[in-house]
Amino acid sequence: MIIEAKDWQRPHEIENEALLKEVEALISQIKISGDEKIIQLSQQFDGFSPEIIKLKTPESYQLESKTLAQLKIAASRIEKFAKFQMHQYKDGSFEDEYGCYGQKVLPIEKIAAYIPGGRFPLASTALMTLIPAKIARCSSRLALSPSDHPAILAAASLAGATQFIKIGGVQAIAAAAFGSKFNQAVDMIVGPGNAYVNTAKALLQSKVKIDSQAGPSELLIISNNQVNPKWLIADMKAQAEHDPMALSVLISWNKTFLEQIEQLLLSNKDGMKLLHSKQIQLVLAQDSNEAIQFSNHMGAEHLMLCSDEIDSDNLTNYGALFIGKYSAVALGDYCAGPNHTLPTSGFSRQRGGLQVGDFLRILSFQNIKSRAYPALAKTAIALANLESLPEHKNSLEIRCE
Repeated sequence: MIIEAKDWQRPHEIENEALLKEVEALISQIKISGDEKIIQLSQQFDGFSPEIIKLKTPESYQLESKTLAQLKIAASRIEKFAKFQMHQYKDGSFEDEYGCYGQKVLPIEKIAAYIPGGRFPLASTALMTLIPAKIARCSSRLALSPSDHPAILAAASLAGATQFIKIGGVQAIAAAAFGSKFNQAVDMIVGPGNAYVNTAKALLQSKVKIDSQAGPSELLIISNNQVNPKWLIADMKAQAEHDPMALSVLISWNKTFLEQIEQLLLSNKDGMKLLHSKQIQLVLAQDSNEAIQFSNHMGAEHLMLCSDEIDSDNLTNYGALFIGKYSAVALGDYCAGPNHTLPTSGFSRQRGGLQVGDFLRILSFQNIKSRAYPALAKTAIALANLESLPEHKNSLEIRCE
């Protein structure tokens, strides 16, 4: 069951044409019928009508005091990292002989964060999606979830949601994009969801900004017998807990180490099942350089580096990097600080994880000096001639008269 690095391929996601057409049809119906269709779909798929829930203080939800305290610690750490990111975005300007130029950093005004219901109350998703928007100063921060579990409500309150609507599925995404009697239309939708939610986000991204198109969660571990194998197996099993399609890959250039991991997995029912279903995959590299190349090609959502033989600076494509044996991915899922909403399926070659900057707009400005105008216009006139745009040329020349 050990695969050579050169032979490994990411499991292909089958494009579900039927799902795509179904979601397209639902969105079209919502555009036509509006609130009536939103309510009907909510009742049909989730068994309830959408409901605006007025958020109270986090203490009002009667969570165990220890649980609430830990939720607050996680929130404070996520906020600390978001504030660190926010410091990188600043208004600024400079002058030269022609004028003054610069940028203003402004927030996206209205955002929505989708918080899945599912089997577990994903309070951490509420924190990870809403806190960066709060730090970015987005004025409207709408939380959408089919779950009204007290932990989700407490987390949404703690994270600074300005409104909470109990609603799920395609109808939640469409309501956020188009507006409804429950909410105003938003400018951006973030957060993970099932295949219906992700397809709806993908179809509506010409209408609203989205964070990314999420696929199955994934983990790549690079290790060479410097970490307790049981720790790494625990990390891979934790990843498999997300979803039946979640993928954990361990790559090493130490075949004996991989064989040891394989035997440990085969020695228990759960490990054997994950190996046979290929949710856990063991990959043999020729050397550390091939392991680096493999990692940069895969562009894993979560990347664990557990080898002193590799410089982390040589790893360039990943959603989030976890360096060293104590940097468990589960810490990143909850409370290390950096965001856990990450690109999957190799999209880390295009973007990183959700961050404060995603909720910001960088707007440029220019103020040209009158005395310097003719000299700068000369260049623009030449380019207008080159592109055969006479009205551009005229708008430039008329100011020189």
